[in-house]
Amino acid sequence: MMLSLFLAACASCQSAGDTAPGGGAQSTGFSGTSVGVRPSVEIAWNRFYDDEEVYALLDQLAARYPGFLSSETIGRSVEDRPMRVFKLTDPSTGADTAKPAMWIDGNVHGNEIQGSEAVVYTAWYLLENYATNPKARELLEQSAFYLLPMVNPDGRASWFRDAHNPHSSRTGRRPVDDDGDGRFDEDGPDDLDGDGHIVTMRKHVPGTGTHRLNADDPRLLEPVPANDRGLRGDWIFVGTEGLDNDGDGRINEDSSGGYDMNRAWPSMWQPEHVQFGAGNYPLFWPETRCIARFLLAHPNVAGVQSFHNNGGMILRGPGAEAFGEYPSRDVAVYDELGRDGERMLPFYRYMIIWRDLYSVFGGFVTWTYEGLGIISFTNELWNEDQRFANLPGGRPAGMGPDAADQFFDDRMLLGGGFVDWHPFQHPLYGDIEIGGFRKDVGRVPPSFLIEEMLHRNALFAIRHAAAMPRVVIEETLVTDLGDGLLAVDVVLRNENPIPTRTQRAVEKRIGSADVLSLEGSGLQVLAGGIRTDRFRPELVQLAEREPERLILEQGVAGRSQVRARWFVRGKGKAGVQFQSDKARSVRVEFDLGQVGPAKQ
Repeated sequence: MMLSLFLAACASCQSAGDTAPGGGAQSTGFSGTSVGVRPSVEIAWNRFYDDEEVYALLDQLAARYPGFLSSETIGRSVEDRPMRVFKLTDPSTGADTAKPAMWIDGNVHGNEIQGSEAVVYTAWYLLENYATNPKARELLEQSAFYLLPMVNPDGRASWFRDAHNPHSSRTGRRPVDDDGDGRFDEDGPDDLDGDGHIVTMRKHVPGTGTHRLNADDPRLLEPVPANDRGLRGDWIFVGTEGLDNDGDGRINEDSSGGYDMNRAWPSMWQPEHVQFGAGNYPLFWPETRCIARFLLAHPNVAGVQSFHNNGGMILRGPGAEAFGEYPSRDVAVYDELGRDGERMLPFYRYMIIWRDLYSVFGGFVTWTYEGLGIISFTNELWNEDQRFANLPGGRPAGMGPDAADQFFDDRMLLGGGFVDWHPFQHPLYGDIEIGGFRKDVGRVPPSFLIEEMLHRNALFAIRHAAAMPRVVIEETLVTDLGDGLLAVDVVLRNENPIPTRTQRAVEKRIGSADVLSLEGSGLQVLAGGIRTDRFRPELVQLAEREPERLILEQGVAGRSQVRARWFVRGKGKAGVQFQSDKARSVRVEFDLGQVGPAKQ
């Protein structure tokens, strides 16, 4: 019932105006300015949506822009939810598989919910701007996007449906025996007061505790400083809200799931005793397997963005120090995009995973680069410093982090994020109090800051997509060498920063090499190769075989040229074609009888 009402509301949120991709009426676009424009599909970006609603939003966009956005189910989750990848491109300029593609996903951890909204926002923003913004139009004409809003739809569904704290429901939902007692998922947190949130338990123990009430705010407990007088506090924390469900004397030690799908990828995978949550072997979880199959079947993917949450980070590999350094040419691309990201995303830092955060074995974006040769980033969305953007350290002077949380909630949310302490009779601890912040406070932004976070991160992913390789045949030149012998010179240029083949792909022979070919019905190719000096055309590294088909193992570097020369006999029409896994194919035809630069 709720989903049908939601869909009906979405259907009603359309405005009249100009023609949009897919036909029908549209406003003048929604470029980010605020006057005189209205989106064709209105979406409230001041809230989060459950798993069904996320798909409903994308289906609404697909219905509004037929042909531009479509989806396929690439697999099923542990709890049999569909894993839907949405394909976004301008179909009039070719199939998605014939263009360089950007993979964007979110919500690999079930509680990291804003990643899904960032994926939806990316599709929405590009579609809404296609008709009026040349950059958005060109991006959809020249490239494709593969959008997976939820890597972990089960974890997301549980986070919305069930009682949780900000950090729970991270895992997938396959049962795991966390405490080694032969039973599975039998002792997770319990919502003792039935309010839908798992908060904190504290107990009053006069004169024998570790904490005391904060003198300014009794909602806060603070540690009693070490002292020589033996002074103790009156309170202790007794953990997260819950019971000893399995009678083993411990509380909340075996909750649902207990693994991490961002530790399950083939690159530097390590078993459980080294890397918690990795599973029995790489790609053990069905959600990861179907993603890997899709990416392996789509070698045109030239960029990867994975949206996580919390911390304000733009992360790249390596995930572990033992891997060593990434090749310098690829690092230069990472650095350019990462520095742009820091400018686009205030309070975010561009970081290397193992060096600046912690070691991650079997991470997704390390595999997509190290195993597939794709420039890949993880963004950790939301940074709590944004709450007090004008204050050093992200909080008012003299306030600790707990006091700052409380101050922000009181002043900016009228206390709506905090569950006030209230009594409860616990079967093990006796008289206790339950209270603390709700599950949607801390790891996700408050409602009024959601849209800014989504926009900035989506536009960073769009910046990454705009950097994917775009190769043009810049020049063809026919030179008469005498005695019926002709030289055909061709200049390729990659206009964008990302190479058609990363240095990692070249070194590890990942994927197919680029190909530059010359053909013509009246053409005999005698020799051909790559020129090594732009000013000395006689210096050519000749191909040993099939001279009409030059294999470019190194690809075309970012913002660089490749010069080729063929020695031929013949007349009539000829054609030069460039083909690459990660760039659009380009072809130029010319007349061998026209000596000098060909008309293109």
